[in-house]
Amino acid sequence: MQRRHLVASGATAAAALAAPHVANAQPRLNWRCAGSFPKSLDTLYWNQEFICRRVSELTDGQFQIRSFAPGEIVPALQVLDAAGSGTVEVGYTAPYYYTGKDPSLTFGTALPFGLNSRQMWSWLYQAGGRELLEPVWREQGVHGITAGNTGAQMGGWFRREIRSVQDLQGLKFRIGGYGGAIFQKVGAVAQQLGGADIYPALERGVIDGAEWVGPYDDEKLGFNRIAQYYYYPGWWEPGPTTEFMVNLRHWEALPPNYKAALEAACAEGYCHLAARYDALNPAALRRLIANGAQLRPFPRDVMGAFYRAAQELWGEIGARNPRFKQILEHFERYRADQQTWFRVAEDSFAISMAQLTQQQPR
Repeated sequence: MQRRHLVASGATAAAALAAPHVANAQPRLNWRCAGSFPKSLDTLYWNQEFICRRVSELTDGQFQIRSFAPGEIVPALQVLDAAGSGTVEVGYTAPYYYTGKDPSLTFGTALPFGLNSRQMWSWLYQAGGRELLEPVWREQGVHGITAGNTGAQMGGWFRREIRSVQDLQGLKFRIGGYGGAIFQKVGAVAQQLGGADIYPALERGVIDGAEWVGPYDDEKLGFNRIAQYYYYPGWWEPGPTTEFMVNLRHWEALPPNYKAALEAACAEGYCHLAARYDALNPAALRRLIANGAQLRPFPRDVMGAFYRAAQELWGEIGARNPRFKQILEHFERYRADQQTWFRVAEDSFAISMAQLTQQQPR
């Protein structure tokens, strides 16, 4: 018994002595993360900082990532280029900003008339979406990690009411990704601008309207001070994701536990960002309306025109790009299944709750 005790004690002591050496054997890394979202947004930029901090916490401070806002290293819309080239080790951005490089990048953020936040995570992590996107990321020189979701977005701010498709003719509207191409198909003029550049453009009349995310961010950016009409839904971004784009060489050189820490931190970021917007948007919407914002739904015929334009656009892009067509077909099959299920369970419950709570005395 005594001998077994001594052997066990010796093994425990050896393990305790070995543990610090295992930790010290891990490399100490200091990375830089260039971002597309301004520091004034304690949502999207907050999420970038949150993920960087969590990586440090999960690796006992051995793996540090410093967060940078647009313009501190590269402009907002050059983050993918910076990460892919190795100017920075990692970037935090929205992949659909870069569809000019590859149309399939839109699936890394949102496809107009696509999936909501839960469905996007499900498609990416349970239905093969990440595997379909892996070659897209590699061609850009990065490893993509889904790292955030804003939830369903709003349809943006307009200086004048949108009563019909005719009201969109010649309208200059800030919008990202393929939502802009769809706006152009119905007669508007789309412009893609970084978040910090939207307010000055709207104030100077360079654009007639703009979309960003939703009430909380839009209030912070001050769009309601210039444009009165606030439209919904943001059909082009029903569940848009943000991405940590890690330079491919740096990713492949990471120790497995550092890779796991980065993946875990990004998954936390996805949940926390969506929850943060859900918590902050309702009160912000009430404040905006109290301060004069005119809340409007897009008219049914306008929504129909947008949807038809989207289908036409997907046909055009798919004819030129077989990979886009392949991913689109997979995505749309999954969306059809999700719509069937959500209509039965989630959507019917939401509608029932709205009806029941409206009947309650106040």
